[in-house]
Amino acid sequence: MHTEELLLVTIVAEAIVEHRLVRDVAAAGARGWTVVDARGQGSRGVRADEFEGSNIRLETLVTPQVADRILEVLARDYFPRYAVVAWSTAANVVRPEKYA
Repeated sequence: MHTEELLLVTIVAEAIVEHRLVRDVAAAGARGWTVVDARGQGSRGVRADEFEGSNIRLETLVTPQVADRILEVLARDYFPRYAVVAWSTAANVVRPEKYA
């Protein structure tokens, strides 16, 4: 089966920024994404209740160029202000034309 290597960009962020984050990911060139509720513990501790808000996990398969644009936007506009982490992972994708 033919596959092509793309990048899976994963972002875990405060739910309050979901709509803005989706807008910025799309503007950077992502053609689609998946958003799910997330919970866990990190450098900022555990979110103990609904008052503190929830987290989301956004994932998108993109070209390296789009991944770079997404990560640049996160570094500039999100990391200084919000509880956000992000990473990219190589992914062998079937039907790569859907993502590029």
